[in-house]
Amino acid sequence: MAAPADAAGGSSDAFEVIRVHQAKAVRLSPVEEIRTIMDRSVRCVLATHSQDHAGYPSGSMVDFACDQDGYPILAVSSLAVHSKNLSGNPKCSLLVAKDPEDRTDTVITVYGDAVPVSDEEKDSVRSAYLRRHPDAFWVDFGDFSFLHIKPKAVRYVSGVATALLGSGEFNVAEYKEAKVDPISQFSTPITSHMNKDHANDTKLIVQHSTTVKARK
Repeated sequence: MAAPADAAGGSSDAFEVIRVHQAKAVRLSPVEEIRTIMDRSVRCVLATHSQDHAGYPSGSMVDFACDQDGYPILAVSSLAVHSKNLSGNPKCSLLVAKDPEDRTDTVITVYGDAVPVSDEEKDSVRSAYLRRHPDAFWVDFGDFSFLHIKPKAVRYVSGVATALLGSGEFNVAEYKEAKVDPISQFSTPITSHMNKDHANDTKLIVQHSTTVKARK
């Protein structure tokens, strides 16, 4: 997306103009936005309680998918350090960044408990995971199994280092009841196409809508 350039009083004024414009725009509720980001995301940082270094958290980069309730699903190897940690203490957290390249964008933390998937649930959980990771053939290896993360709370922070800072926390009922935006699946192809093939038009749209001149 085009970034704000010059405004009457500098970049801080530009961010304020954009904030006022966005405040008037129709948008998802915060919990719907978080639920949608989680549904579209595929990778996160998993924090577990280290068994080798008691009292210290242990971080791992892992793939995940969400089920119909928005609960994260992990496919983990029994050989992995995080699997061994979770067998000793199921309490964990998942850190999900909407855009890892943009430190001002939304970051979500899911606090919950890792629960083994039952035999009755395995087929539906496997299907949900493979919808997001169709090439994950290793989920059928003998040392792999599925875990459900049962959320206790979901927290988000967005707009760090800007005038658009926001944060909040939702309980599991609020998160579960929120709906995923049905058109979110089209947002990345559309914005990528506009930014790549219609950069000048995108800048003009921003300027027309907010009066802020934009640069690529």
